[in-house]
Order: sequence, then C-alpha cells, then structure tokens
Amino acid sequence: MPEPRHPQVVDLHNDLLSELSFERDRGRSGRFGSFWLPQLRAAGVTAQVLPVFTEDYFVGEGALRRCLLTIDLAEELASAHADDVLICRTAADLDAAAESGRIALILAFEGLEPVGADLGVLRTLYRLGVRVASLTWNRRTMLADGAGEDATRAGLTEAGVAAIAEMTRLGMVVDISHLSESGFWHVHDVATRPYIATHSSCRALRDHRRNLTDEQIRVLASRGGVMGINFYGEFVADPPTLAAVVDHIRHAVEVAGEDHVALGPDYVWDYFEITDPRGMADPEFTKWMPPGLRRPEELPALLDLVVDAVGPGIAGKVAGGNAWRVLRDVLG
Repeated sequence: MPEPRHPQVVDLHNDLLSELSFERDRGRSGRFGSFWLPQLRAAGVTAQVLPVFTEDYFVGEGALRRCLLTIDLAEELASAHADDVLICRTAADLDAAAESGRIALILAFEGLEPVGADLGVLRTLYRLGVRVASLTWNRRTMLADGAGEDATRAGLTEAGVAAIAEMTRLGMVVDISHLSESGFWHVHDVATRPYIATHSSCRALRDHRRNLTDEQIRVLASRGGVMGINFYGEFVADPPTLAAVVDHIRHAVEVAGEDHVALGPDYVWDYFEITDPRGMADPEFTKWMPPGLRRPEELPALLDLVVDAVGPGIAGKVAGGNAWRVLRDVLG
C-alpha cells in the first residue's frame, strides 16, 4: 500500500463535545464511539482540539457548571476509549499519543465565559486539562469583545490583559478566533508567545467579520503562530465549494508563509442536525454546509486538492505539521 499523501492531520476546531453534551442531557450516550471516532480515523486525524463552548442559555453563573460537566464528559469518553484517544496536557503527552497510534485530544475554550474575570478559575481549569483558550466567542465578556461587538472598537479589558499574561505563564495557547479586530491587535501588542486562530479564514477572499485581514495574518505569522482555515461556507464563498476552501488555504500560505497555515474545519452539520432539526430544514441555512464540507470523513478529498494546489510538502504542513509544532512548543 502506498504511503498516504497527507500522513498527519491536526484539526484545530471540532464542536463534537457540544453535540455530545446535548445528547447526554437527554440521556443518550455512545455517539463518540459509534460516530465520531470512526469519522476522525477516516480523516487521518492524529490530534483533535476540542472546544468547550458556552451556549447563550448558559451565559452567566451557569457557564462554569456547564464547562465542568463538558470536561467531565471528555474525561469519560477518553477513559472509555483509552486505546484510541488520549487527553494531552504536555508535549510529552502529544508524543506518547503519536507513538501509540492514539488520537491526541486537546481541551480548549471557545470563549472564557466560565472564567468571568477570576484568574483563580482559569488556573483551576488549566489543572483540569484545558490548554487552548479564546477570550470570548462573538459576544462581550469581562475580558474582551467578540467579533459580534466590532462596532465598539474596544480591545481587551485589564482583566483580559491579565488573563493573557497568566495563560502565557501557565503554558496555555491563546486563540484569537472570534475576537473583535481591536481585540486581536491588543492581543498582538501584549502577547509574548505564539498565538493562533483555530478557525478563521481570509477576509481578502470573503469579507466577513470572522475572517482575518492580510495584515492580521502576517503579524500572527510573525509571532510564530498558525491560522486554521475554517470550512464553514459563510466564511468561505457564496456558494461555498471545496475549491474555494483550497483558495483560502493557498492565499493564507502566500500571505503567512508555508509554516503558519493549518486546518480548523468547524464541522457543524451533525451538531445542528442533532440540536436544531428545524433549522436544518431551511435551505438558506444548510447551503453553508454543502457536501464535501460536512464531516471529517470528507477531509481526504479536500487534502488531495490541497496537495495538487501547493505540493505535498506544504500540504503536509497545512494538514498537521504546523499546528503540531505550535501546540508542542506552547504546551512543552
């Protein structure tokens, strides 16, 4: 059998924990083993960043409780599938997962709503294994404004600056996806280690608030970070296609350099199919998740196009090598 064209895949953003939490709330379990694990294997995923997200109805004091239950869920599935996955807290853990053929799972926060402004909570969550965090989702928090609050032109709060410093001290990766543009530049001003965009695409190709400008991409790369290209169609093109995703990858490589582009697919088809079946009946909604961009099992077909577009060496870096390097560096 020939060697695979893209041997290592690191996915910087998959909301599968949110879907599994929804299922557990309704007394259902087993979907990680029956669905998600085969999907990750089919994609060739060697490392999966798992965001812990705070839905709108848990914002406030419910956020911390929800995140603790989600972390508990991650621990449960890792224990139940110990031969296949390993929650990784250090670079040594990443190496151990790779050597044993297990998928490295890295816990992350898609917004620090559970922390509020208390660094003691941040430290506690670090002890529980969280290793990647964005300060906010699209909304405003005690730390920063999200992309949905761009009009304020506000950067980080004093608590947000302190959180960046504490994350750096602990060895937690700072994620700027979902931050307002002013917040991005404030992070750039105060960060002293590489920071990443787990799931953002290129604004030069699709003018959307969730995408990064070329200037942002360049300075992120200058700090040694990576940007994970988001596959969600609204951030890619109208209509979204596999070729358009490849265009975003090619453009990011041209702007940032081949060592600073990664994958942050943000697969949401199955999440919404489980949590919002009425919404999935709306063609205006589902058009942003066309075939070929819906599930991890479809990733090899996209990566074949990436190999053709930028060559196997660069494609290997984009598929996993770049993200693996930065994760090992910061978690080391």
